[in-house]
Amino acid sequence: MKPSFVGLNAVALNTFGLNVINILPKSLLRLLLLLNTLLLGTMGSAHAATADTLTVAQLLEYQNIAWIIWGGVLVFFMQAGFALLESGSVRAKNAVNVMMKNYTDMCIGGLAFYLVGFGLMMGTNNSGFVGTDHFMPVDLSNMDWAVMFFQMMFAATAVTIASGAMAERVSFIGYAIAACLICLFIYPVFASWVWGGYFGGTGWLAELGFIDFAGSTVVHSVGGWLALAGILIIGPRLGRFAPDGSPRLIAGHNMTLLALGGFILWFGWFGFNAGSTLSITGNIGLIAVNTFIAAVSAVVSYMLISRTLNKAILLSDSVNASLIGLVSITAGCATTAPIFAIVIGAVASIVYVLSTQALLKLKIDDVVSAVAVHGFGGAWGTLAAGLFYTGDLFNLSRLGVQALGVGVALAWGLGLGLVMYKLIDMSFGLKASRLHEQRGLDYTEHAELGYPEFQKQMFDTKTLTERHL
Repeated sequence: MKPSFVGLNAVALNTFGLNVINILPKSLLRLLLLLNTLLLGTMGSAHAATADTLTVAQLLEYQNIAWIIWGGVLVFFMQAGFALLESGSVRAKNAVNVMMKNYTDMCIGGLAFYLVGFGLMMGTNNSGFVGTDHFMPVDLSNMDWAVMFFQMMFAATAVTIASGAMAERVSFIGYAIAACLICLFIYPVFASWVWGGYFGGTGWLAELGFIDFAGSTVVHSVGGWLALAGILIIGPRLGRFAPDGSPRLIAGHNMTLLALGGFILWFGWFGFNAGSTLSITGNIGLIAVNTFIAAVSAVVSYMLISRTLNKAILLSDSVNASLIGLVSITAGCATTAPIFAIVIGAVASIVYVLSTQALLKLKIDDVVSAVAVHGFGGAWGTLAAGLFYTGDLFNLSRLGVQALGVGVALAWGLGLGLVMYKLIDMSFGLKASRLHEQRGLDYTEHAELGYPEFQKQMFDTKTLTERHL
């Protein structure tokens, strides 16, 4: 029988009182009685709390919630990686503008996703095409709020991919409107076809068996094809191509920022992929290993290709090689053996080299190679997830479903992107004027300079001051 601490303390008090009650001063006796009362209350509360002990299932749910939030925080930190990489890839006169786009597209897109996008993506999806409830939610469970937070970070990632591709010549207001529409409708609707039905139902691509564990197609390819649509509408930067069509190098102003951005993106990708288990009991070890191996394999493969072709091994391309390796493994990171992750990463670097060269031949100016990394890299990774599915390798039927998903993403992202960007260009203006592009968007769009000590002599300080609040 479990002893009663309340009874023991009562006996102790009585014995103590019988022996010393006539010796101790009354003030000290009152203090002892008060302390004993407090002790009895504390022990009583602890005794009552044992009846409210958490079950194993409840503890596991709390751990899962913490894991999802931590994964979402890492994905959020990737926004800083995008900002640094893109800022380092552009000229100094556009550094503030690129940072501003990355900072605000997350804010605009996050709000749009909460208001409408989450419901379209995760709401009850009986049709297989779109969610129909949970818009602007106000009453969700703790787990549901965590899932919403995680998916909100994914939406922010998808929308910011276009920022770097369109850098140095896109209107800030036009870009902001596009960011809102992408998170409001374009991204969540496609995502509902693969990941939808959290509150009931299933997306039509998921019903077919489409595999995209963490978003090679849902996030990266859709973002990449939207980026392609944007740069097709606004055209190349001034001076990017010679009159004969040959490309001219426009170097970024800070390779250190670019490399630091690459490191941060890589770091955050572990949360992007492993966090997508939505459970701490998932195979997060395998996912983390595959994520790392694919990235390093892609970089080594790129270095060998450059050396074989007698070309310089560039820091910018090395960083992009790691990123396309990460994009490519994202779809199959949970269902692929590490040996095939090496293959996926190695082939990804080949895809990167071929796609960047093809885009240049078509005179398509992508400042950070976002289309090659995210669009083509996501497509290859999605196909690879079907080819190298553990326990059922090279299943052509599964590969067909994967190819269908890749094609649908291309049609959806590129098609709607062209329409959206063209309408924005006609109504609000999407491409910055030639004068603004020449002077730099830091000054013309934001009245701020990334490096004022070196740039202030180029602009009127009084004018800059007057444009501030």
